[in-house]
Amino acid sequence: MSRKPVKVGIVGLGTVGAGTVNVLKRNAAEIASRVGRPIEISHIGARRDNPNCDIEGIKVSRDIFAVAADPEVDILVELIGGTTVARELVLQAIRNGKHIVTANKALIAEHGNEIFAEAHKQGVDVAFEASVAGGIPILKALGEGLAANHIKWVAGIINGTGNYILTEMRDKGRSFADALDEAQALGYAEADPTFDVEGIDAAHKLTIIASIAFGIPLQFSRVYTEGISKLTAEDVEAAEQFGFSIKHLGIGKDTEHGIELRVHPTLVPKSVLLASVNGVMNAVMVDGDAVGPTMFYGAGAGAEPTASAVAADIIELGRALTADHEERVPYLGFHVDAMSTKPVLSMDDVVCPFYIRLHVQDKAGVLADITRILSENSISIEAMQQKDVDDGQAVPILMMTHAVREADLNKALAEIAALDTVLDEIVRIRVELLTA
Repeated sequence: MSRKPVKVGIVGLGTVGAGTVNVLKRNAAEIASRVGRPIEISHIGARRDNPNCDIEGIKVSRDIFAVAADPEVDILVELIGGTTVARELVLQAIRNGKHIVTANKALIAEHGNEIFAEAHKQGVDVAFEASVAGGIPILKALGEGLAANHIKWVAGIINGTGNYILTEMRDKGRSFADALDEAQALGYAEADPTFDVEGIDAAHKLTIIASIAFGIPLQFSRVYTEGISKLTAEDVEAAEQFGFSIKHLGIGKDTEHGIELRVHPTLVPKSVLLASVNGVMNAVMVDGDAVGPTMFYGAGAGAEPTASAVAADIIELGRALTADHEERVPYLGFHVDAMSTKPVLSMDDVVCPFYIRLHVQDKAGVLADITRILSENSISIEAMQQKDVDDGQAVPILMMTHAVREADLNKALAEIAALDTVLDEIVRIRVELLTA
C-alpha cells in the first residue's frame, strides 16, 4: 500500500473547524495507523484565523473556493454552515474530483439529493456523520451496524438547546423564557434561537436519519415541525404527575400506510431511557426487527465531539481512496435504484395518545359538554385532573387520551374551543410510548 499522505482541505475555522484541526494533529499517529497512511491538512480556507488551533505550516486562503480548486487536496471538509455558499462550494469541489466531508445538516437535508447525484456522476464520496448528533455515530450505526434490520421506528433528542430548556423547566420550575435566557447566557442558544426552539434544526437532522433508516429520499419539506416555545411550567409539571417527561423529539416511523416524519414536544414515559436524557445531551433510540430497541447517547454538539465525527469520516474516506467507488457504502445506506417510494404520511393520519390542557369557566355542565364532544369524535379519556382555583373563574382541566387519529382530535378540539365556557388556547402534546 502506498504511504502517500491523504491531503485534506478544511473550509471554515470556527468552533468545529478548530476542533477538527486539533484532533487530526493531536492523534495523527494513531489515525495514520488506522488508515494505513498519514492524513495531512494541506490547505485551510477561512475568513479569519482561530486562536484555538495551531495552523502553523498549513497553507491558508481567505478565498474559500481556492481550496476547492487546489489540485493537491483529496478531501474537502466543509464547515462553514448555511446552504447557499456551502452548496456552491461543495458542488465545485465535487466537479474538481474532491471527496467531501461535511457537518452541515441543512445542506444535506435540503440539497443532499442533488449533491449525491453529482458525486455519483463524478465518482467521489460525500460523508456527513457529523451533521447529526455531534459525536454520536448514529448514521454509521443505521447504515452499517444495523444494516441487516428492518428499522421500525427512530426517536431522538437531537437538539441540545431545546433539551436543556426543558430540563431546566422540569427541574427548577422555570418558564420557557427564563430557561431560554439561561441557555443563551451559557452559550447553548444563539441570539436568534428560532432554529433550535422551533424544531427546524431537529427537522434537518430527522430528514437525514429517516432517509438512512427507511431508504427514502431526503424530504425535509415533508417533516412536520413544531417547537417548544408555547410550553409552560404547568404543562411540564402535569406531565410529571401523569408519569411522563416532556421531550422535544424527532420521530420517524415506518407504518403500513407510509412514513411518519415529525418533530414536536412529546410526552415520554419516565420508564423509557430517553426520558432520563437531560441538559444539552443528545440521544437516539432505534427499533430494529432483529436487534430490538437500542439507544445511542452522547454529546450532540461542541468542538471536539463534532470534530470526532468529522475526523472519523476523513479516516473512512482515507481508507476508501483505493477502493472502487461503486463498492462503497451508499450515501443513504441504500443504492439509488433501490430507494423506497413509500409516501410520507400527513399529520392528519398519525395515531397516538394526547395530553390536553384547557381552562374553562367554573360552571355546571362544562365538563359534560367537553366529554360529550370527545365521545362523539370517538376519543376516550385515559386519565383526567381538575385543579382547584382560588378565584372561582378559570378551572384548569388536564387530560390524557387513548390513541386517536390526529384529524379526529383536531375536529374535537375545534368544537370544544368554540364553547363559550372554554377560555384561552387549548394546549395539546402528543404522547409516544416508544415500545417495540
